Amino acid sequence: MKNTKNKVKLLFVCSQNRLRSPTAEILFDNERFETDSAGLNEDANQLITVDLLLWSDIIFCMEKSHKKKLSKLLKHYNIDRQLICLNIPDEFEFLESGLIELLNKKVYDYFGE
Repeated sequence: MKNTKNKVKLLFVCSQNRLRSPTAEILFDNERFETDSAGLNEDANQLITVDLLLWSDIIFCMEKSHKKKLSKLLKHYNIDRQLICLNIPDEFEFLESGLIELLNKKVYDYFGE
């Protein structure tokens, strides 16, 4: 069983939870971070839930439209979480090298690395 006590919990959100956010979930699940991912569309592989919002320490969304929807959800449920927009367009395949490179740069830039 993994020791998750001191890990920062990152939630990655996109539209359908099929390409971008699952790639990020896999990429950043390591010694430092515990990760999960979800989608905002009704047909998402894993639809966003209040439990996921409450579980997270930081929420990374892929597009400005996602940030807008998530901001409303967080406000509606009175949940205070950091919400970061990565501005990553829906033009990548699952685990595509260009997506991995972009995610690494933007997420680690957020943490000042």
